[in-house]
Amino acid sequence: MDILEKIQNNGLVFDGAMGSMLISKGIAGGEASELWNLKHPDIIREIHRAYYDAGSDVATANTFGASAIKLKKMGVTQSVEDVNRTGVQIARSVCGKNQYVAGDMGALGDMLEPMGPVSFDEAVDCFAQQAGFLEDEGVDVFLIETIFDVNIAFAAIKAVRSVSKKPVFCSLTFKKMKKGFFTIFGNNPKDSMKSLVDAGATAVGANCSMGSRTMIDLAREIKGSVSVPVIIMPNAGMPETTKDTAVFYPEDKFFFADSIKKIKTLGVEIIGGCCGTTPEYIKKIKEII
Repeated sequence: MDILEKIQNNGLVFDGAMGSMLISKGIAGGEASELWNLKHPDIIREIHRAYYDAGSDVATANTFGASAIKLKKMGVTQSVEDVNRTGVQIARSVCGKNQYVAGDMGALGDMLEPMGPVSFDEAVDCFAQQAGFLEDEGVDVFLIETIFDVNIAFAAIKAVRSVSKKPVFCSLTFKKMKKGFFTIFGNNPKDSMKSLVDAGATAVGANCSMGSRTMIDLAREIKGSVSVPVIIMPNAGMPETTKDTAVFYPEDKFFFADSIKKIKTLGVEIIGGCCGTTPEYIKKIKEII
């Protein structure tokens, strides 16, 4: 079944976190998680398989920060092509019938001009290189996520559209302010979602930066602003630190899944989890929706 048909028929369930899962597997602080595609492919495969087994329709390839600019910033010297291609290959190796692989693309690690050193055209070229590798490996959908500057999203969408006709899901990250929801660059949900659709996004929404209860109000606002499918993937609450400095996320799978159920009742078609969520969260979501 085509992924867009799947959305129309039953909706779509993405997987949960990759980063916090790798922390539990022992990744070092400051280490690029995408490098584990080459160093520890069995662990990445195990995580994808666990999400599929829990009920995820989509596994998100471990390529979030695998653009050339971001990898260089993280000190990665291995081939950008190898990191991206291997990331998709690992996810595809455990992908079953009526399951899908998303090519994940995130922020560059640097801001665009004039706030930062990267020009819009440089960003497009960088994203296009990454998207080309993901397209060649046969991803079913592109996921541009955790973006706090809508102009970065525009660059990524333009880049993907230069190499592929496949669906593009684009998700920004917002904060709740006194006057409403905004990205840290001041983008509001209504205007930014409409502009992402105009730029060529197939589905739009929000992920990360807030817990599941707060995300309900944001999901309502986004759903009311566009006619395309909406994607919502909250954190399992906001990260907290224990006395020994360990980071944890306070929402358990029952609380989180209940929030997702409320988000689904708003008509949101595509849901999943972000930081702090695990296969157990996805399993509980599937049970209640």
